[in-house]
Parts: sequence; structure tokens; C-alpha cells
Amino acid sequence: AAQSAAHLPSTLDPQPSTLFLRMATKVFMEALSPTMEEGRLVKWLKNEGDAVKSGDVLAEVETDKAIMELAARGDGVLRKRLVAEGESRPVGQLIGVIAPADENIDAVIADAGGAAAPAAQATAQAAAPAETKPAQQVVAKTEETAGASSVPRGGRESQGEVSTPPQEKTPAPPGQPVQASGAAEGNGGQTRSSPLARRLASERGLDLSQVQGSGPGGRIIKRDIESAQAAAGAAAARPAATAATAAPAASDYVDIALTQIRKTIAKRLVESIGPIPTFYLTAEFDLSRVSEMRTAMAEMGDDFKVSINDVLMKAVATALAQHPEVNAHWLGDRIRQHHRVHLGMAVATDDGLIVPVIFDADRKRMSDLSREARELAKRARERKLKPEEYTGSTFSISNLGMFGIDQFTAIINPPETAILAIGAAHDVAVPEGDGYVTRKRVRVTMSCDHRAVDGAVGARFLQTLRRLVENPLMLVF
Repeated sequence: AAQSAAHLPSTLDPQPSTLFLRMATKVFMEALSPTMEEGRLVKWLKNEGDAVKSGDVLAEVETDKAIMELAARGDGVLRKRLVAEGESRPVGQLIGVIAPADENIDAVIADAGGAAAPAAQATAQAAAPAETKPAQQVVAKTEETAGASSVPRGGRESQGEVSTPPQEKTPAPPGQPVQASGAAEGNGGQTRSSPLARRLASERGLDLSQVQGSGPGGRIIKRDIESAQAAAGAAAARPAATAATAAPAASDYVDIALTQIRKTIAKRLVESIGPIPTFYLTAEFDLSRVSEMRTAMAEMGDDFKVSINDVLMKAVATALAQHPEVNAHWLGDRIRQHHRVHLGMAVATDDGLIVPVIFDADRKRMSDLSREARELAKRARERKLKPEEYTGSTFSISNLGMFGIDQFTAIINPPETAILAIGAAHDVAVPEGDGYVTRKRVRVTMSCDHRAVDGAVGARFLQTLRRLVENPLMLVF
């Protein structure tokens, strides 16, 4: 037992950080959706120094489809945020550190490529307990790192405080942490500070000689470091605000950073429109009976109100159940025909296009399908969809009729083999007998992957769809 005890780390170890390093919890950019390759940190919900419990939400992250919550995987204090709001990082990269308040996390940050400067390491050594390192060694180390070799070595160390004789201040290079044991211009020519304050000052690049202590005898403590950092941030913001005010009101151009969803759209479209041999089939459907049915349903109450798009979605889902060769995925070496219809509906958001999925759409009543479509579209625009709500579609539709677009072609969403583009409904004069009558009609265009869907296969699907749309009572049986 005595032999084992000899190998246990002592509480008087001059570098106690090695004992607690394993307690740190690394915060990684997690894959919050099945297709996510990188994420943009939208907003930190915890500040450095905040207590954190496992499961607490640390930040909001924009994936390729939605804005998701990033949860903590350990208990402690959020010691370091390594990514600023608005920045993107690949999945698996370290973006923060959770650890006890008194733990040295320099090694963890160094592993992430943000190693602390040698000055910070010197500060950590200077903060060791008095019993483990003589005061003269502490002062000698700080003089060496500050380049003040001409200053006589001396000083005192008591109860975790370090004081040094006055010396000429040497400005630190921009961005380099300032030595915690540097000279002071106040407090009788001495800097008195707690070990935690020195460590925080080193991590945040603050000069202790410029910080006013509020502890006993003018000792610098944690709250003084936080106040000094806040004041420095406000001072840095003032010149930027002045420059912004002086800038011209208009410029020749503005660069808009790509959102994660826009990056995904770009990647997917390159995979689709180039490699996929696509052909298009256009048809025009009569909506007169659909309009009559909608009017009759609306008279039954708000619960039965449906849009033309709702009727078309139900008709498409029903037709897909009858044509599994269209309700299919191209998998390179095989075609997978699906027995269940999972209908994707393209929804435009401020950041780009997203396709939530109505699962088993052919088996749902029209009123239920309409309600689910509205809820999914609302959450899609708010970027609140869950990954399982926008993956797994077997066929997609895109409707631009509400924008007054008469006809357009949509790009297939691989591995799906087809997509239907729906235009605006118009009153059209059509011949009937010896004269003309006005009918409400709509044009649809089907984009087909010729590797899986032949022209005749696509045409038969549109024939079935026409029959259902022009006789909508068939959709309720």
C-alpha cells in the first residue's frame, strides 16, 4: 500500500494541473443531422465562467437543414469558448472546454491548435503554492519571461500572493497574454493578486498592473478581472462604432456568407443536374371539380378547409402508391421501389430551400395531410425541424404557383428518381360545344431520371394523376 501511495499525485505537486486534466470535458462540433459535415455556431447560450450541468444547452448550431441545440456532455464550468458566434467549424472539431474552475486547461486548448503562449505557462508556474516553489524562483521566472534580467531578484510569496519590486514596464506584443507577475503602478508599487485572478488575466490577455484591485489591501480578485475585461471590450467597440458611422451609407456591393443550408443546396444541385440524365413531361389539369369540392368542404367548418396544393399533394401520394416505379430511389447498382409513400414538399425559407417529409402521405385523410403540411412548413421557416422530419422522402413536389409562376422545371433531389413542379392555377377559356367556357387549370411538369424512369412510365403516372385531380371524390375512398 505504501508503494502504491508513493505513486499518487500529491496536493503539493508544483504542477497540479496534471492531476485534474482528465476531468475536463471537451465540447465538440457534433453531427446534429445525418448529412451534417460542418456547423455554424449561431449563438452561445452559456458564457465563459458559467456553471454547466450535463444536458444543459450550450449553444445554437446551424446545420445543413435547421438550427439545433448543442448540449453539454459533462458537469463543471464553461472555461473556454474557442469559436465565435457566426463562425463555422467541421464536425468533430473542438469548440469549447468544460472543466472545474481551478483546473489548468492549457493542454486541452493546445490540443485544439490554440496552445497557450509560454507566458501563460510561466504564470501557471508562478501561481503554484508557496510550499512547493520558493519566492525567489517565482520572481526569477517572471523576470526571465518579461525580459527584465537587470532587475534584482527578490520578493515575497504568502498565501498564494506574489509581489515584485517596481520595474520598468515592457509593452507586450499584440494578442500575447501579459505576465501576471508584472510590475504595478499602484498599490505601493506592488501587484497583489489571487492565483485564480492571475490565471484568468493570462488567459484573457489582461495586464494586471492596469487592474484596480477590490480585495483586502487592494488585492486583485476574480471580479476585478471580469470588470477589466468588460471595460476593455467596451473601449474596443467604440472605435469600431465610430468607423461604422463614418462609412458611406451605400457601397458598390455586399458579400453574403453562405449559410449551411445554402452550402448543402449548392452541393446537392451539382450532384443532380449534371450527372442525372433528366427529361421533362408537362401536363395541364382541370381544377374545376377541385374548386367545387374545396367550397363544399369549407362550408363544413374550418377543420375541413384545404388548399389546392393540399388536394394536389393527396392526389400525388395516391398516384405514387399505384406507380411504385416512380416512387423509387436510384442507388447506382440497383433501383429501390418503395412500398410506402413519403412525400417531400419543398419549402422556401430566408436561408434557402428545405424539404420536410409527410410520411405515409397516401394513407392520411386530406384534412390531416393539410394540417401536417402547414405545421411542417411553419417549423421549416423557423428552422426548428428535427432531422427525422426532413429525411427519408421517396418523391418530392415543388409549388411556385403562389408566386404567379405558370410553369417551371424542378431539379431532382437524389436519390429520388423524379420530382413534380406545380405552377399557378388560372382561369382559362377552353372550347366546349360551339363556344368557350372558363375553366380553372394548372400546369405541372415532372422531372424524371431517365436511368430509372422511362418516358412511358412517367406519362402513365401523369395520366393517373390527371384522373385523380379531375375527379377528386376518388381521393376520399
